[in-house]
Amino acid sequence: MSKLVTLLNGPNLNLLGLRQPEIYGRETLDDVAAKVSDLADDLGLRVKALQSNHEGQLVDWIHAARGTSAGIIINPGAYSHTSIAILDALNAYEGVVIEVHISNIHKREAFRHHSYVSARADGVIAGCGTEGYLLALRRIATLLTA
Repeated sequence: MSKLVTLLNGPNLNLLGLRQPEIYGRETLDDVAAKVSDLADDLGLRVKALQSNHEGQLVDWIHAARGTSAGIIINPGAYSHTSIAILDALNAYEGVVIEVHISNIHKREAFRHHSYVSARADGVIAGCGTEGYLLALRRIATLLTA
């Protein structure tokens, strides 16, 4: 059976393709999930894609990934900069964690320059658009075969 990767997207990413397309592009979250799933098939992995605007739901999904998912790709959205709860949940997770940001958070407002999640992430991808999700999955595949 192929290994499972959990793909988590945080607040406002349900509006991907509609919200600020000049920053985030025109692809929808469903488009991204389909591309990630297709690549997962090629890499011998499976993906479970989830999105929530609620911090506690994201924490619950991270907890659920313990013992079931070999890796987590997470775009925590604005929770990157505020959520110690998500960081604590990720610290209790034993698998690979790759943090993704569609935009380059370091070229944006100063408050976006710090991410609590980065303290746990095995890799951080920012500013590569939605391609960052594919890069993250490739990195997880590499780390799982190392």
